[in-house]
Amino acid sequence: MPHFRTLDDTGPISGKTALVRVDFNVPMEDGRVADDTRLRVALPTIQRLRDAGAKVALLAHFDRPKGKVVPSMSLKPVVDDLERLLGAPVRFAEDCVGAPAAEAIRDLETGGVVLLENVRFHPGEEANDPAFARRLADLGDLYVNDTFSAAHRAHASTEGLARLLPAYAGESMRRELEALDAALGNPRTPVLGIVGGSKVSTKLDLLNNLVAKLDRLAIGGGMANTFLHAQGIDVGASLCEKDLADTARQIMEAARRADCELLLPVDVVVAKEVRPGVEAGVRALDRIAADDLILDAGPETVARLKRAMDLSKTLIWNGPLGVFEVPPFDAATVEAARHAADLAKAGTLTAVAGGGDTVSALNHAGVVDDMTFVSTAGGAFLEWMEGKPLPGVEALRV
Repeated sequence: MPHFRTLDDTGPISGKTALVRVDFNVPMEDGRVADDTRLRVALPTIQRLRDAGAKVALLAHFDRPKGKVVPSMSLKPVVDDLERLLGAPVRFAEDCVGAPAAEAIRDLETGGVVLLENVRFHPGEEANDPAFARRLADLGDLYVNDTFSAAHRAHASTEGLARLLPAYAGESMRRELEALDAALGNPRTPVLGIVGGSKVSTKLDLLNNLVAKLDRLAIGGGMANTFLHAQGIDVGASLCEKDLADTARQIMEAARRADCELLLPVDVVVAKEVRPGVEAGVRALDRIAADDLILDAGPETVARLKRAMDLSKTLIWNGPLGVFEVPPFDAATVEAARHAADLAKAGTLTAVAGGGDTVSALNHAGVVDDMTFVSTAGGAFLEWMEGKPLPGVEALRV
């Protein structure tokens, strides 16, 4: 694994101020945190710094205020829930720079925690303005990035600040980087990928990167229809990007040249409309009617995918196999996910998954806690799978 500075590398930090970038962009309902997952993820880093005697100043964004102060996008409502989870007082500063921030940090006791106001209230944050990054840096002695989910953004609090202070990966960031390295950086082979979702057009970079690195790649969801169409198969009334047929054939050829086995559906589940409980049927690929909608992978396709998992040592998964939100078209995703989780629990498969729809699908299958690692990062996880450097991660390299 490429070496990134972690909290193991800080040396003594008692009495110093750690500026910690966290992801507190949490869902809110009626002015309260509706899901505290992202707060809980940050706790190990915060507590480790407190135990080491540092003052902890938390930097975060909330929503998209576009460089202006928007009271409804303040981070202040997060404080009560963070205090409850941390079991310790958390101060709040009305700004993330200047006198309000400096005074709040100055007044902290050793091991104290302050949450600074939304960094996106300043236009310099998303612009990665050097002067704004310097104002942030002036508040602390070291920088800790604990938000992989924002690592694909070259913003002042994710990249610029890391160039101005000794910079380290927090505990959550470290776990994420180690898991991703285990999936694609230095994986146990053979490696199987599963890529699903609705459109090929949104995942061209991903597919082109993966076929060059994996031993097998399974394609599901609406994306698979485009590949079937490119092979001359009639997909009926299904979602299909027919204008990308040539692109699909180029990806298939690239996979062949790279000796990556491409796993496409061999049977499908169809219906005439998308609604819960609708009459559905399994179709062979040569039996799809003109008004059929392909909404899930068929049982033989799932059986082939499970056999591929059995033959693999590493699995990386992004995207569902069907319209999992609408039963009965969740069956393939659920069955495949549970098989992957069983292998991960048995220690025979390193199973890493990520991306918004993927997390929802694995939650639906009830297997999130049984996979080796599930990344809650959306865009950052996808860009990493595409082989793109992430500015917030690159800034942590030794």
